[in-house]
This record gives sequence, structure tokens and C-alpha cells, in this order.
Amino acid sequence: MMVETKKILEEKGIRATQQRLAVYQYLSSHKNHPTVEMIYSSLHPEMPSLSKTTLYNTLKLFSEKQLALALTIDGDEVRFDGDTSDHGHCKCRRCGKVFDFPLSSADMGTLPEGFRRESSHVYVWGICGDCRK
Repeated sequence: MMVETKKILEEKGIRATQQRLAVYQYLSSHKNHPTVEMIYSSLHPEMPSLSKTTLYNTLKLFSEKQLALALTIDGDEVRFDGDTSDHGHCKCRRCGKVFDFPLSSADMGTLPEGFRRESSHVYVWGICGDCRK
């Protein structure tokens, strides 16, 4: 797994440091759309040398290189998603969980002629099935 992760980073022109490898593996294996605090709390006990500054810089780099999505589903917090495929996100207003849902090209509407979409974000807010019970 570590060799594969290192290759993925290097293919994007990212030097594969121990911290970057750990952050990428975390994002790839956790589908909870974590915040910086969640990632830091999880990784710091095993990696005391990881600083929040390094984490912020790594996540910014991953977003720029399209290895992660920075989700601004709430104005006051950013969450991260290691799944960079086309999909939408919905957030439960009660429990705060963020869920993925599939998107088709029809969901994106018709774009102006000649316009090339590079990225898009679809956010939906509501109450999840667990909270509605």
C-alpha cells in the first residue's frame, strides 16, 4: 500500500514525505469527509512530528494537484474528500454527517457551447435517514 501511495504522489509531482503519505492514506481510507482537526487528532498520536501547519499545507497541495477535494459545504469549516470522482455531497443538518451521492452529466445541466468544465461542486442540505427515525 505504501509503495502504491508513493507512486500516486510522485505521478502528481509531489515529494512523498512520511507526513504526506500518511495524510493521503488517511483520506483514501476514511470516507467521513474529515476536517483538519479530525485528521490531526487521528494521525498525531502515531506521528507526533506532524504539525497543523504541515497538515494544512499538505491538504492545500493535494487539492491543487487534484488528489483531494476541499469541501466548503459549510461556510465556517472545510472538509476533505479523497474521492475526486464526479459526485455530490449532502449534509445532515442534525448530526452534521456528510454523505456522497452519484451525479450524472444530466445532473450538471447544459453548459454554454465551448465551455469546458474542470470541476464542480454540488451540495445538498437536509436530514439524513438515521436522524429522521
